[in-house]
Amino acid sequence: MSISRHLPTVARVLLGLVFFASGLAGLLGFTPPPPPTMAEGAVAFANALMNTGYMLTLIFGTQFIVGALLLANRFVPLALALIAPFLVHALAFHLLLEPSGRPIVLAFLALEIYLAWTYRKAYRSMLAMRVSPGAE
Repeated sequence: MSISRHLPTVARVLLGLVFFASGLAGLLGFTPPPPPTMAEGAVAFANALMNTGYMLTLIFGTQFIVGALLLANRFVPLALALIAPFLVHALAFHLLLEPSGRPIVLAFLALEIYLAWTYRKAYRSMLAMRVSPGAE
């Protein structure tokens, strides 16, 4: 029995648990305020997101749905595509504004890339240079 056979499942469940729990906590208002040690630019950005009145709900809602899809093993390629922009933004945030979260974001990004590669056949038609409307 090869352990590599189970790696996609482990990666999918791990990523699913993180996004499901994070999204649920955010939707229920259990996320703590930014720590006082956070960089000034990062605090300003976090406050701007909060002040929109909708952006954090959108982010947490997306995380929750993506986490649920990954845990249920349903629409996994779609879930990975939905969460990719969030991970790219999280990477930029931690590279440019708040370096403390870099290792965690890099780990999640590695899981995302690994899973996207594992499900690469599902993206083949999406990555075609030319496609006619209605073509399969």
